[in-house]
Amino acid sequence: MEPVTASAPEEVLETVPVDTAPEAAAAASWPDETGESAFRAEALERGEAMTAAKVPVEANEETITAPLPALDDLVKRIPSHVRDTLDDLFRARFVTVRRVPERALKK
Repeated sequence: MEPVTASAPEEVLETVPVDTAPEAAAAASWPDETGESAFRAEALERGEAMTAAKVPVEANEETITAPLPALDDLVKRIPSHVRDTLDDLFRARFVTVRRVPERALKK
């Protein structure tokens, strides 16, 4: 008896053309300068006010001038098992202390 060997079928690679239609469609769906100008002119003829959206004014935050704590003091406040987990999962390293604006924090 002859030993039976399984042979894998040869892979045939074929070239697939890259479809650039989504990029072209995205570019075509947004008006160019002439289309935008025509739209604005028509809106003005209809009596619509064409004003830019107002940006909300943020209240000035009071500047805290107290010195920041030392990095080592802050790291010591984190439980050791949490620091170990952070290091294992993310290779996290604490390198600096920065003040974060209050508006960046969740309420």
